[in-house]
Amino acid sequence: MEKIKMTTPLVEMDGDEMTRILWAMIKDKLILPFVDLKTEYYDLSLLHRNETKDQVTVDAANATKKYGVAVKCATITPNKQRMEEYPQLTEMWKSPNGTIRSILDGTVFRTPICIDAIKPVVKNWKKPITIARHAYGDVYKSVDFVTEKPGTCTMTFKSDDGTEEKTVTVQKTDGPTVWQGAHNKDKSIRSFARSCFQYALDTKQDLWFSTKDTIAKVYDGEFKKIFEEEFEGYKAKFEELGITYFYTLIDDAVARVIRSQGGYIWACKNYDGDVMSDMVSTAFGSLAMMTSVLVAPDGTTEYEAAHGTVTKHYYKHLKGEKTSTNSMATIFAWSGALRKRGELDGLAGLADYANKLEEACFDALNAGIMTKDLVGLVEPGFEARAVNSEEFLDAIAERLAKKLG
Repeated sequence: MEKIKMTTPLVEMDGDEMTRILWAMIKDKLILPFVDLKTEYYDLSLLHRNETKDQVTVDAANATKKYGVAVKCATITPNKQRMEEYPQLTEMWKSPNGTIRSILDGTVFRTPICIDAIKPVVKNWKKPITIARHAYGDVYKSVDFVTEKPGTCTMTFKSDDGTEEKTVTVQKTDGPTVWQGAHNKDKSIRSFARSCFQYALDTKQDLWFSTKDTIAKVYDGEFKKIFEEEFEGYKAKFEELGITYFYTLIDDAVARVIRSQGGYIWACKNYDGDVMSDMVSTAFGSLAMMTSVLVAPDGTTEYEAAHGTVTKHYYKHLKGEKTSTNSMATIFAWSGALRKRGELDGLAGLADYANKLEEACFDALNAGIMTKDLVGLVEPGFEARAVNSEEFLDAIAERLAKKLG
């Protein structure tokens, strides 16, 4: 068959460990035989980030702004253990995802990949629940310290021009105390709101947003106010599509989510989104079956898997052992990016290929061909057999080739 043409490249960010191995296999088996692939390639593996003093991450993010679409492999964010594991590291480099999110000013949307053979733990969930996580500030950029003696802690703001100064008493304490100061920016909250409203329009789904403004009256109240202000610019389009924007308290939202059938976007502040995305993915089946899409207010989009680099499987691979590693989320990162590229460039064939790639994945799973992590999750009576990583991709490739004629 003649390969499907691309006109504009997408940004390709390679990664680490087992996901890097799968990345190459996915390209070789599922993409390159069918698509005349055009990418601008960046190696975001830990050692290459170290060699470039993390400049490669910045370059990849700026390239994403230029081309509008990117696909990213899972990467290592080094901790103390990783510093010992990789003694050549010169610094404990920051999360590349955090760097990219900051440069793109984006919001992370995480959605489970659902199949009939694996039912959610919450039995009334019928449709995927997408978590929109505000990925800036709050506890993730907070400062904290411990004091030992009685005393008073205050918080002071001084404007650079000297015209504004505010001081509040945090607490007067009678002994050892731990303190924390958090912040967020109106600009970032507005970008978060716009990304959420635009993604709801793009996917034609209702949008929920939740905070705890009854307790954090000023802090969370600012989030609520900004969302209400920004919604005015999207209200008419929401009404035209028949979708809704709904605000409620975080505790009420949790109760509603459990009782719901799913099928909406749930926008959460940074910590809430971090926790709830793992809860939702696990309840639907597996973190290996969850996509992650970073969307900027201007529509710039980056696709990746929600999971990490699968270190344990990587060390088995290095020993020459076969692994049964679930590549679904990484495949869907590629299909999402190629579909978006096709839509932006008016290439119906490329978008159709992306759809057929996902259909081939579901066909393999529905035929009971699964990686080991999924076999234990299937409903009683459904016959499934565990295959290794390469066999799973081969099964998808066989079905994809038939779909493409």
